[in-house]
Amino acid sequence: MIKIKGHKFYTFEEVFKKDLKSKTFREAVNTELAQLRMKKKLRETRLKKRMSQAELAKKADMPQSVIARLETGDEGFSYETLHRVASALGKKIQLV
Repeated sequence: MIKIKGHKFYTFEEVFKKDLKSKTFREAVNTELAQLRMKKKLRETRLKKRMSQAELAKKADMPQSVIARLETGDEGFSYETLHRVASALGKKIQLV
């Protein structure tokens, strides 16, 4: 924290460290990080299999826009959607 003309300024790290003490905040951060990892893995797997979003969407029987939104993080995903996409990629969903 630094003070400038009587005002206190905190760094992002200071605020984040304080907020992580809250169970609700910690759970929200962990949920978001899990979703981001899942989306990254989805995209990496699709690219590794040399599939376009359109090809994956067709194989999963859904619009290409759903795949795009899943990969960019513009929306959450349901278990059913994730299962269909994982199956189309030849993968299984595993809770760790």
